[in-house]
Amino acid sequence: MFQSLRWRLLLAYLMTMLAILGMSAVAVYSALARSLNQQLNERLETLAQASIPSLVIVKTRGVESLESEVSWRDIFRHNQGLEWFNVNGELLARDGDTYPNTPLPQAFSSRHLSEVLPVIQEQGQIRSLSIAVYTEAPDKNTLRLEGFVRASESTKELETRLNQLQEGLEIGGVIALVLSGISGVSLTWFALQPLQRSFSGLKQFTAEAAHELRGPLTAISTTVELMQTHPDQMSTSDLRKLGMIANATDQIIRLVEDLRFLIQMDVEASQSPQLRYSSVSLNAVLQDLTERFQPQAENKEIQFEPYLLTDLVVKGDSHQLSRLFANLLENAIKYTQSGGRVALFLERHKRYAVIRVEDTGVGIPKEQMSYVFQRFWRSDRVRSHQDGLGLGLAIAQAIVQRHGGEIKVRSEEGIGSSFQVYLPLLNH
Repeated sequence: MFQSLRWRLLLAYLMTMLAILGMSAVAVYSALARSLNQQLNERLETLAQASIPSLVIVKTRGVESLESEVSWRDIFRHNQGLEWFNVNGELLARDGDTYPNTPLPQAFSSRHLSEVLPVIQEQGQIRSLSIAVYTEAPDKNTLRLEGFVRASESTKELETRLNQLQEGLEIGGVIALVLSGISGVSLTWFALQPLQRSFSGLKQFTAEAAHELRGPLTAISTTVELMQTHPDQMSTSDLRKLGMIANATDQIIRLVEDLRFLIQMDVEASQSPQLRYSSVSLNAVLQDLTERFQPQAENKEIQFEPYLLTDLVVKGDSHQLSRLFANLLENAIKYTQSGGRVALFLERHKRYAVIRVEDTGVGIPKEQMSYVFQRFWRSDRVRSHQDGLGLGLAIAQAIVQRHGGEIKVRSEEGIGSSFQVYLPLLNH
């Protein structure tokens, strides 16, 4: 039980750490990518603005004037390029080694705008920023379009830095997750130690209390049985009271035995998770139970229908398996009214033996289905009409889990219930 809890806590811890690391990595990557892209755009805009005076020089003196124009070369980089265009968008000159193969942006085709904001384009691994160049008209009241300047820069360096950042975050995330897993194992072990010690102490106390109670309860039961053998020496009222004492004593004895069994199952599961059982014929076990419960069903006028058409063999403990199916059959007969039906099926489904116990009894309310296998749980309707301790299904589930199987239930209130037990077959 604690092994499973330890793994669930560790998994929850790792999933939380994975989510935190993942969101942190995405946030860091997004922030740095946005910052690097913004820096690239600012460089392009600064370069384009610095080269605006060159447009007039190119138009008046020609391309050769670029050799003497150096005002913008101080910020010019090896992976950048500059282009100058006239008012018709025709290329006048270019400098550098990075140019896109695209025309000027469509935004510059409008002649009704006095000024257009810088336009950014990206083609492959080249990003460009284009701006329109205006000068004052002679009347100094309007702006006159002189042409366009386009600054470009390769994005290879940006992509390389982002890829390196991504690889670093991935490697760091894996290392952090591994270290978190190592620390998580230690943390879950230390966190569960007090709980495990308390649970072990509780189990030991319950086992010792159950053992100590057996003696006095057996003495009371034996004394009552002895007194009941001499009814002529007691009044009718005393006999009725002795009967009540005997029933209560038997109920407490069953409770003690059931608790001892559950504790034994818990201890075995924690100390020896691997089964060391022998081969068990399910047909033989269920046939014995059929002969045992057939008279009880007949006494209640319940139709009992066993369908044991095949013999399947599993690895387990025949006494525990007999107790498992006995609990299911006992509940089915107990909670089925006269004239009802109880059916027992033995079937095979892939690599599992499937045992189904169906009845037309009172059923289980839908909202209470999740509590069926809890210890000491009984529905309100059953509690008020039937005796019981509420441990039968808890014991059934413990046995099934101990045998590496699964137990399921389908039920509808007022219609009946169906319990299905799946046990792995031997040499399937």
